[in-house]
Amino acid sequence: MAIAVDRIPLTEWQSNCYVVRADDAAREAVVIDPGGDIALLSRVLADLELTTAAILVTHADIDHIGGVAVLAAATGAEVWAPAQEAALLREGRTRTGRPIDAHDPEHPVGGGDTFTAGGVAFTVVDIPGHSAGHVGFVADGQLFGGDLLFAGSVGRTDFVGGNWDQLIASISGLSDTYGRDLIVHPGHGGSTTLGQELDTNPFLGELRSA
Repeated sequence: MAIAVDRIPLTEWQSNCYVVRADDAAREAVVIDPGGDIALLSRVLADLELTTAAILVTHADIDHIGGVAVLAAATGAEVWAPAQEAALLREGRTRTGRPIDAHDPEHPVGGGDTFTAGGVAFTVVDIPGHSAGHVGFVADGQLFGGDLLFAGSVGRTDFVGGNWDQLIASISGLSDTYGRDLIVHPGHGGSTTLGQELDTNPFLGELRSA
């Protein structure tokens, strides 16, 4: 049975937090990018009768990492975070220097790492560009890709650690590895497929002409 995915926009930035389960009947969930509004997120989890088995982080921007420490403390769930940006969470700051509640992530991860949490098998992929240490998590043919790629847009590259060439290379690499049918769950907005974005996304013209 395919994984079950719930998208919960949080905070004033409406950043997507994802609640991922092994299937609709599972009672454990993996929470990806809890950027804040943890009271709201906790109510949603309670309404779904879910416990938090793990917390995953794609990158160290406040709208994706701001609620990690609070949720970890409340649930006892361990945290998987990008190895290159784990120190920021440990020190209680984002990559732009904004203060957050600190948490020492139990599992710093990078591309090629695999793990199972809440009954869901994940593969970690390095997808720098929006930030230098950005990672994505792939499960069941679906990418939880943070702010790399959106439906009709891409992540900003003008913050600390951003790099346009790396972002384009990351998207191209996903195509080479996973193909056009990869479902993309982005950090903002609705889900899409890699093929749809390669065909129509106005920011990816250079990949169509390559």
